[in-house]
Amino acid sequence: MNKLDENSWVWVVIQDPGGNEQLLGQHDEENDISFIPTFLEKDEALKCYNSLVLDKGQKYEIQAIIYEELTEQAFENGFMLFILNGSGELLDKVAPK
Repeated sequence: MNKLDENSWVWVVIQDPGGNEQLLGQHDEENDISFIPTFLEKDEALKCYNSLVLDKGQKYEIQAIIYEELTEQAFENGFMLFILNGSGELLDKVAPK
């Protein structure tokens, strides 16, 4: 996996783009972990999109975000980052230091 630094761009799913925008979070019930699905490429995010748990009636959009900004927002709100590929396979977990 290529190493991310704080200036890297990554791809996430945004809920309610243009409105009350929020990062799409997911919850791993088995391990009781809340996480933000994060992708290294837009194509990977698009491939995995239909595997994510989404609220019906909500609008979603895949957007790029600076890695440092994403980690700050995620960690402040109690989320880890799960770096996923297009098949939804876990490549890496990023937790607050």
